[in-house]
Amino acid sequence: MTTTKLTQHFDAPASVVYRALVDPDAVSAWMFPDGMSIHIHHFEPHMGGRFRISLTYEGEFGVGKSSARTDTYYGRFVELVPNERVVETLEFETADPSMQGEMTITFALAEVEGATELRAWHENVPSGISPADNETGWRMSLARLKQLVEGAYANRHPPFRAA
Repeated sequence: MTTTKLTQHFDAPASVVYRALVDPDAVSAWMFPDGMSIHIHHFEPHMGGRFRISLTYEGEFGVGKSSARTDTYYGRFVELVPNERVVETLEFETADPSMQGEMTITFALAEVEGATELRAWHENVPSGISPADNETGWRMSLARLKQLVEGAYANRHPPFRAA
């Protein structure tokens, strides 16, 4: 089991970044790597709330963890501290032992002068996932999150629900 650690800077306040972490419309716009699409089956953004999400490879390449071309995972929100922290646990729906096990994703937000630094940890990544591939996928997702958040803040009209 490995841990992926990343940092992303946003030219937006923590409240806008936080909202994009817990709003299903926002999550569906950013939380997937390039070359995949996302489908949110279920999403309850409150303490103890559950979620279930599928990521599907768009091209002919890519092997899914749950089916031939899809990674489906489910989990719950363990900690939600508005504008500061989101902690989730999740697991893949898979029969492959190298992809099994509960993972934890933590997003910590720190606001300084209207900008926000997000630190993210993806802990207990299963042994069947390449650490380099996991980091690349997260970098792609966080770049999409940055574009979404900064665009929403600049336009003062977030493309997701208000908090």
